[in-house]
Amino acid sequence: MSSRIDVRKTYKLFIGGAFPRSESGYSYVVNDHKGAFVANAALASRKDARDALGAARKAQAGWAGRAAYNRAQILYRVAEVMEDRRPQFVQAVQQSEGLSGSKAERVVDEAVDRWVWYAGWADKLAQVVGNANPVAGPFFNLSTPEPTGVVAVLAPERSSLLGLVSVLAPVIVSGNTAVLVSSYSRPLPAVNLAEVLATSDVPGGVVNVLTGKAATVAPWLAAHMDVNAIDLTGVAGDAALATDLEVAAADNLKRVRRAPAAEPDWSAEPGLEPMTAFLETKTVWHPMGV
Repeated sequence: MSSRIDVRKTYKLFIGGAFPRSESGYSYVVNDHKGAFVANAALASRKDARDALGAARKAQAGWAGRAAYNRAQILYRVAEVMEDRRPQFVQAVQQSEGLSGSKAERVVDEAVDRWVWYAGWADKLAQVVGNANPVAGPFFNLSTPEPTGVVAVLAPERSSLLGLVSVLAPVIVSGNTAVLVSSYSRPLPAVNLAEVLATSDVPGGVVNVLTGKAATVAPWLAAHMDVNAIDLTGVAGDAALATDLEVAAADNLKRVRRAPAAEPDWSAEPGLEPMTAFLETKTVWHPMGV
């Protein structure tokens, strides 16, 4: 009989491309769907949220300034590395969501495919939602999409991987940076994804992952003046909290993607709305013949 003692993991946050412990020093126990201990996860504090926002703001201009083709390459690289670590994600989804092996494999496949799908949109989005506007004068009038800036994302509570990718990828594909609050009870796929992002050419600060309770962290993010937009998908079904967050976000006129009544079917084709929800439109005039 082996006398070896298992190494109990305490997962860290992901901020600015690094994996710091929570400033609070607190962590919480993560159990699988049967209630068995799996690991500990850092319990994000208000200071952690502030650090993550600072990292996201610092990275935003550089990420938005990258060529769309380069962002596509990087998102595709995320899919490649996820594919390489497929068994780890399958195990995390099984532990978190209690799915059978075949169903967990299908979820991971769909999550990888979703990164590829959004990678394909990086250099096409401007062509589809931009426009050359007819005007009464000798001018070119062009409308082009621009990233909103720093977006706080509350990840779905139940769909720990496919739902997570479905709310994160559309935010960063257009040049936004993200501060993501993972599912509280099912954070392991988000932690694994952070490890993938750290080794996938994604610049530090473009995605920052906080593990902890949305009800605790989200009010700070919603009220913070340096957050340009917030996705409330993670509080689906909690109308009271969603309303409080919308009110807090209104103080500096944040864009808000409202919480649905229930989590959607994440396997459905997402369409353009998740990407256009966090875009601004810039219109320029240019005289003809100059």
